[in-house]
Amino acid sequence: MVKHSNIKVATADLESLYRIFTVAEAPDSTLGQIEREISENLAGFLNERIVARAVSLADIERDFSCSGMPEKPTFVSEHTQFLLDKLVANSVHTAAPSFIGHMTSALPYFMLPLSKIMIALNQNLVKIETSKAFTPLERQVLGMMHNLVFEQNDDFYQTYMHSESDSLGAFCSGGTLANITALWVARNNLLKADDQFKGVNRAGLFPALTHYGYNGLAVLVSERGHYSLAKAADVLGIGRDNLIAIHVNGEHKVLVDEMRQAANELEKQNIKVMAIVGIAGTTETGNVDPLNELADLAQSLNCHFHVDAAWGGATLFSKKHKALLKGIERADSVTIDAHKQMYVPMGSGLVLFKRPELASEIEQHAEYVLRKGSKDLGSHTLEGSRPGMAMLVYSALKVLGRQGYELLINRSLKQAQYFADLINQQSDFELVSKPELCILTYRYVPKAIQTLLASADETLQAVINEKLDDLTRFIQKCQREAGKSFVSRTRLSSQVYSNQTITVFRVVLANPLTTEKILQDVLAEQAKLAQLSQFALPELAQLLKERQVNHYQ
Repeated sequence: MVKHSNIKVATADLESLYRIFTVAEAPDSTLGQIEREISENLAGFLNERIVARAVSLADIERDFSCSGMPEKPTFVSEHTQFLLDKLVANSVHTAAPSFIGHMTSALPYFMLPLSKIMIALNQNLVKIETSKAFTPLERQVLGMMHNLVFEQNDDFYQTYMHSESDSLGAFCSGGTLANITALWVARNNLLKADDQFKGVNRAGLFPALTHYGYNGLAVLVSERGHYSLAKAADVLGIGRDNLIAIHVNGEHKVLVDEMRQAANELEKQNIKVMAIVGIAGTTETGNVDPLNELADLAQSLNCHFHVDAAWGGATLFSKKHKALLKGIERADSVTIDAHKQMYVPMGSGLVLFKRPELASEIEQHAEYVLRKGSKDLGSHTLEGSRPGMAMLVYSALKVLGRQGYELLINRSLKQAQYFADLINQQSDFELVSKPELCILTYRYVPKAIQTLLASADETLQAVINEKLDDLTRFIQKCQREAGKSFVSRTRLSSQVYSNQTITVFRVVLANPLTTEKILQDVLAEQAKLAQLSQFALPELAQLLKERQVNHYQ
């Protein structure tokens, strides 16, 4: 292995970026052994398999089946060996360049030693008494990310970045809590206290609705919205049925006119639209809603406008592609996950508030901690105790810089377009959703079946698509079990087939170590696996044969 002790990302220098995502040398000791093993997981391209061993989940569960509390101490070396044999060896190599199925990528090598520092210090970001320097550092990172999205002037950040009463946002464990926090703020701001009412945060939802004269609240979002929004509707007492999913067009972007119509219908029922949510990088297809149009609609409805940019927010680092998120600067709140396209370890999300005073709507205080007038970050967060993940985000921003992130984003989008073009060149594959960011979907469809689909009526299309669904699931499972590469799968409604729901492969191309050769191999492997199907493929062939016989009769 090569030790990289002093790497700086230069402008337009992809080579240095590749080096940052490779293995660093670990100390030669028992604990160093596990660190090296973990490092190899982080640089999974050194491994031949996504999962190191072909061990079933049932076998792994047997290694972790004892519910009894350990009575006697164990030597660290003995326990370490157990972890190496039973945990590390059977973990998923999410950093492998052929692992392109989920939003998890290789990490820069410096994240491992920096994580050690974070753990060793064990700071608790709920209050300054247990974090001190980490608190202003986290506030600075929030300021930097706020500036990336909203681009306010220097005086604004001098006023609010270290304010005692306001907050530019909040760090949390991921996009789910960030989205919940954003809608929590929206609810409390809508149903706030006045001269006759204590506010929803004290009186509760039913008295608040009664006071303001609403029959209910609703949140409008694309049908591609993340499931965390349903959790938010549940937790906040709005009800999942009042998270209204709006249809999308052929490019998987929400239909704004249909959302406007839904808002009008809700108004007739005296149900107040509490918030509109725009998606900047849908989980399934990576598309971006028309954010400017949604901002206009939110303004006309006088409601909160939230943008879930957990995946796509990092696109703002790219001068070339940031226009894809045009309108995000008009949002009242924005979610971004640093553990996605900012290449920080899991557990680092954040929500940003355009107007820092919005954070006061969820402000909490306690006598022993989070006292009024303090700068304790826990006063504006759903979570209490939190680790110092902001240090890792800060370090990534400093080491990579905007230029480094721009290189990574540009490369990912270019790679996605290459893969889409490659799929289109294959006679037996069908591109289902074109990449707008770096996510796309496709499926294996033999050329003869593609021809049959094109001339079939809806009934026959449904029969064929059902068989293709079986084939897609078969290929995806076999590829996962083979362990050489991994793509995920999902189900999407397709306007090409009269809005029938079909099963498709889904790939995420954010790993800087993924090469064009790997992408070629993924398709080649899928084509070979399709031929192994003893159920779906023969049935498709029979359908084709029957159609040809009927044609000539």
